[in-house]
Amino acid sequence: MAGAANYQKYKSDGSRLGDLTEWVDARFPLTSTWRAHLSEYYAPKNFNFWYYFGSLAFLVLVLQLVTGIFLTMHYKPDASLNSAGVPVAFAAVEYIMRDVPWGWLIRYLHSTGASAFFIAVYLHMFRALLYGSYRKPRELIWIFGVFIYLCLMAEAFAGYLLPWGQMSYWGAQVIINLFSAIPLIGPELTVWIRGDYVVGDATLNRMFSFHVVAIPLVLIGIVAVHVAALHEVGSNNPDGIEIKKKKDERGIPLDGIPFHPYYTVKDIFGVMVFLIFFSIIVFFAPELGGYFLEFNNFIPADPLVTPQHIAPVWYFTPFYSILRANTVNFFWVDAKLWGVIFMGLGVMAFFFLPWLDRSPVKSIRYRGPLYKGALAIFVVAFLILGYLGMLPPTPGRTIVAQVCTVLYFLFFLLMPIYSRLDRCTPEPERVRWK
Repeated sequence: MAGAANYQKYKSDGSRLGDLTEWVDARFPLTSTWRAHLSEYYAPKNFNFWYYFGSLAFLVLVLQLVTGIFLTMHYKPDASLNSAGVPVAFAAVEYIMRDVPWGWLIRYLHSTGASAFFIAVYLHMFRALLYGSYRKPRELIWIFGVFIYLCLMAEAFAGYLLPWGQMSYWGAQVIINLFSAIPLIGPELTVWIRGDYVVGDATLNRMFSFHVVAIPLVLIGIVAVHVAALHEVGSNNPDGIEIKKKKDERGIPLDGIPFHPYYTVKDIFGVMVFLIFFSIIVFFAPELGGYFLEFNNFIPADPLVTPQHIAPVWYFTPFYSILRANTVNFFWVDAKLWGVIFMGLGVMAFFFLPWLDRSPVKSIRYRGPLYKGALAIFVVAFLILGYLGMLPPTPGRTIVAQVCTVLYFLFFLLMPIYSRLDRCTPEPERVRWK
């Protein structure tokens, strides 16, 4: 009797849940969205390690939004000095670290999350270069992804100013003054970005507004359309084969499996491994030797004391090296403007990848030695540029940076040639399990 009663209760509860689901579905596409993007979204069955980083980037985005909300509750974007002669913004960060319950943890989660976000995005982009995820029909997905990268750079720069330490202040001086090199509109644009004729309180308030409101709204919107475009054309895979071309009588891809539960479980495992390393950094090395949190930023901003070496955070240093590598005035254009131009081109070049690559295959598994060698040289040059950007310039380092800058751009400029001449092997008709 008790078992029958429990069954009736379970059946009644299930009916109530079904009624609630029907009520919601009549007013909001809950079930159809779940099916379209999870339970009936068929992804290739051969995803590997490199496919963790998209979901990890999304996880870190959520982490940054949540921790950012709690930090905003206690932060004051004020560059004026308090009674102790310390900028109010700097004192607010110290207050969060010392007096707010668990404030130190929230701040370290946020600061470590910034670097983790770029690590995930860089590896996500590298996977696209490995397997041709920017190729037809995914050009628009790639373009949205590059826009996400640009928004992330703007968001990181704006957030970098908020602690109002020495590197925040002087980094803003260097980066914002670069815009003054733009002909005609440069000086006015620089004043608009600063909000004043010098970096100060107006600059801090503007960057706070950008970091907390404007850029996150744009970033969330682009992430949404990035995912929507991905689920419209389907995911790429390590073989670079379109699984939609081979379907069964029900219209289900032969080489596809439902994203849920197979890849949701797999991504949960990836999240757990990621959180282990993330937690180790947060609790034991949040500064990571000055790479994640620079030591100069633990000193209050002082316009009268210039640090010996001004450099951006590690995720900007490759492009900072490209900026510094231009040391020659050419065609009546000074070296500073050339540096700004090439730094911008270094980022914008990624937009053109879908049309520069002329290879008959997508995946590096079936490409020849030319593309593999070019990609290896590009990655090494990028890493060297990143390392040099952290160091003070010397004549020898400048020469190395110039060579790596040339190699960086040759990867894009010569791609139509070496991708077409490369000796590729035919793609298989079906995806492989390796």
